[in-house]
Amino acid sequence: MYALQQLYRYPVKGLSPEPLPALTLTPGEAVPGDRIYALTNGNWRFDPIDPQPQPKTQFLMLMKYEKLAKLRTQFDDATQALRIDAPDGTQIVADLTGEAGRQQVEHFFADYMGSLIDGPPQLVASPGHHFTDVSVVSPQMMRAVSLVNLASVRALGERLGAEVDPLRFRANLYIDGPAAWAEFDWIDREFSIGDVRVKGVLRTVRCLAVNVNPATAERDMELPKALKREFGHADMGIYLEVLDGGVLQPGAVLTPP
Repeated sequence: MYALQQLYRYPVKGLSPEPLPALTLTPGEAVPGDRIYALTNGNWRFDPIDPQPQPKTQFLMLMKYEKLAKLRTQFDDATQALRIDAPDGTQIVADLTGEAGRQQVEHFFADYMGSLIDGPPQLVASPGHHFTDVSVVSPQMMRAVSLVNLASVRALGERLGAEVDPLRFRANLYIDGPAAWAEFDWIDREFSIGDVRVKGVLRTVRCLAVNVNPATAERDMELPKALKREFGHADMGIYLEVLDGGVLQPGAVLTPP
């Protein structure tokens, strides 16, 4: 059986994954609460009134700053509070609805990142805007949902003779059952996961962020290079457009095209 195994969101771009017991998807929309905040790298200003998609290099992200993986963060939808736990035991809980709370987060990251970044980071958000890597492609892609096939992750690990943590790929949906790389055949085709109807729209090209071990914050693998060497591409997973919405939970059956 092809089935959905895990669901995740990433409230702040580049920070901790949050597992979800269920997820409501709406046609044409992103995962609720996913990448709704980001931290700039200190050398530009974000305009929340006119939010323009920016390359991921303009933000704090794992591709360049692996020490972000040492932090553990959690976002509370009810209170709009962000909790950050640092490896030295420092903890902050900031109310992101107010300027004081946002500044608290900005000051934390200015101290934590130090000279690694170009200037004081800005915690940014704008209603309806998602800071996905493919936001620069189109407004539709900004709202795409990312999917990874666990069989493809295992196939990569088998070639490398090592276990590859699927969380390196920071997807929203993790499925199991299809053969490795079968998901690439779903581009431009419609299929269902439970009651949700989706369409595959783009393969996910991987950057150096996936080299970072999410448990240790170490760059201990060279996965894009390994994918290219072993399989002839640097892709892992696909992006989906939601056509018909509904509620997803682990165990939802995937009906491939």
